[in-house]
Amino acid sequence: MFHVGGARSALYNWAVARQSGGTFVLRIEDTDAARNKPEWIDGIINALAAIGIHGEDAAFEGPYFQSHNAARHSEAAQQLYAAGKAYYCDCTREQLKERTGSEHLGYDGFCRERGLAFEAGRALRFQTPDKGETVVVDLIRGEPGFPNSAIEDFVIARGDGSPVFLIANVVDDLDEGITQVIRGEEHLSNTPKQQLLWEALGAQPPVWAHLPVIVNEKRQKLSKRRDKVALEDYLAEGFLPEAMVNYLMLLGWGPGGDRELMPYDELEQLFRIEDVNTAPAFFDVKKLTAFNGDYIRALAPAQFAAACAPWLVAPYAPWQPEAFDQAVFETVAPLAQTRLALLSEITNNVDFLFLDSPVEDEASWNKAMKAGADGILADVRAEFATVADWEADGLKAVTLAVGEKHGLKLGKAQAPIRVAVTGRTIGLPLFESMELLGRDRVLARLDAAAEKLAVQA
Repeated sequence: MFHVGGARSALYNWAVARQSGGTFVLRIEDTDAARNKPEWIDGIINALAAIGIHGEDAAFEGPYFQSHNAARHSEAAQQLYAAGKAYYCDCTREQLKERTGSEHLGYDGFCRERGLAFEAGRALRFQTPDKGETVVVDLIRGEPGFPNSAIEDFVIARGDGSPVFLIANVVDDLDEGITQVIRGEEHLSNTPKQQLLWEALGAQPPVWAHLPVIVNEKRQKLSKRRDKVALEDYLAEGFLPEAMVNYLMLLGWGPGGDRELMPYDELEQLFRIEDVNTAPAFFDVKKLTAFNGDYIRALAPAQFAAACAPWLVAPYAPWQPEAFDQAVFETVAPLAQTRLALLSEITNNVDFLFLDSPVEDEASWNKAMKAGADGILADVRAEFATVADWEADGLKAVTLAVGEKHGLKLGKAQAPIRVAVTGRTIGLPLFESMELLGRDRVLARLDAAAEKLAVQA
């Protein structure tokens, strides 16, 4: 699944590419067979498309597949070996521990001068400089320096000859003309090694930008084992892609001023990678949900109705397909639009219109059907049966009058009616809902609720 952190990184890359007239390159790093399945690749491409990053835009290039470039990775590793910048090593972890007295220390360079040739089981190590430091030019973090003495002679090809990710990544960047690498800060520790490889291959390293980590409400790094992190999960829950994009763009960066809600095109114009913060960014689901509610309310009625469509059919909809009436839904949709924070909430808001009887929500029933509820239902039922015009204002007037008779304000008087008719204490405006349901269905539901109350008495 596509991590929201990856989505944030992609959006920042996309903004920089489009601002500069450059190209956003999608590369699928698929050399680990255990973590590589076609459906996962499709998931990445579809998730990117959902947030506006896709091949129909001239700024998009790819996808490239790392596995297709394996010969070049090996060629580059051998180039470094031939130039004396890498050497073969047959040391085991046990031998290193015996020499250094610790299993935590890095490689000690034992095989540097042994002149070993390739044999199965011998790894190829890059020879790092002993002195000086490697300075990383980072658009967000300045120019951090890493002492070369602290960088071990790291492996670039395994004992079977296959190149490791570090050199594969560098070679792919070289071949694809990458000039800027914008990624999460967890990769910063790899950067000096990659930069040394760029320089050893005779190339100018790219400009780097390492984005702040995203954390949950406990200020722990978002983890797929602990937190909901998949972009697809949020979209499936009813978050609009536009709201997700707006929110993700603000995780570590802000346009300045008090305004936060704005379309991507405007955010892209204002975005500056140099202004991204280094502090961890809090993924606030409550704030994201509030954003989403604002975006839902801003939709045109036809857009809102279309956006709700996935939640009006199986497996979300509890009603039979033939019971659904599109015209009725489009009539009630504007009432729902002002109340939703998530598109998925539409199902519970309109299900009473398309079910033979309302859902049975025990908490709602117990809350509304208190002492005196039977009298209210009986009186309002009698009035509804004879009311001349079956329309919202008239139904409200009847309910208000019944409430006054029982010494109740409108809110208290309509509570048992709402639960009898819709099944829930919270939902769409009651009187407009009853108008849509029609007299016969409302009376039948009031009768059913009265019978249930009588049984419970």
